[in-house]
Amino acid sequence: MTVTRCTWCGTDPLYVAYHDTEWGVPEYDSRSLWEKLVLDGFQAGLSWITILRKRDSFREVFEGFDPQRVANWGEPQVAQALQNPGIIRHRGKIEAAVTGARAYLEIEAREGFSPFIWSFVGGKPIQNRRASMSEVPTQTAESQAMAKALKKHGFKFCGPVITYAFMQACGLVNDHMTGCPCHAQVRALSPA
Repeated sequence: MTVTRCTWCGTDPLYVAYHDTEWGVPEYDSRSLWEKLVLDGFQAGLSWITILRKRDSFREVFEGFDPQRVANWGEPQVAQALQNPGIIRHRGKIEAAVTGARAYLEIEAREGFSPFIWSFVGGKPIQNRRASMSEVPTQTAESQAMAKALKKHGFKFCGPVITYAFMQACGLVNDHMTGCPCHAQVRALSPA
């Protein structure tokens, strides 16, 4: 039996595994959502496979994406991160992760980061039914609203295209193609 996955993942084993086990699966853990948002910000101008291949190094450099620790970073930690070839060495993106950690902590204390993020889709995944990748938008009204709200809180590298990619990755929208076996699997994981 031939499996027809979403075409974007190609045949790279790392990408295929990511597609089959992570992409589009609803994520409700606040810290995990923040990590994925930071990584999507690092993706700006690059391909996701580049970030995926460096994800373990990112986790090491950003102290397990512990927002409390990253929020306390100063110039010495930023400078050290800039020297690490295992990540994308972009000062603006590294500094954005630090300010994003601070913003995350404020939102988490006030209402919870996960409820904040999920509020843009009414608390449950949007179930799209698309037959081809050409039908998938690069941004939506929801991703525009999320980007605007995140920026208001101090986040950077989170425009509406980045936030839509984040929404897809974290299962806020199910953009697996209807012919992809993961479409039904993700749909079944979503609350009614």
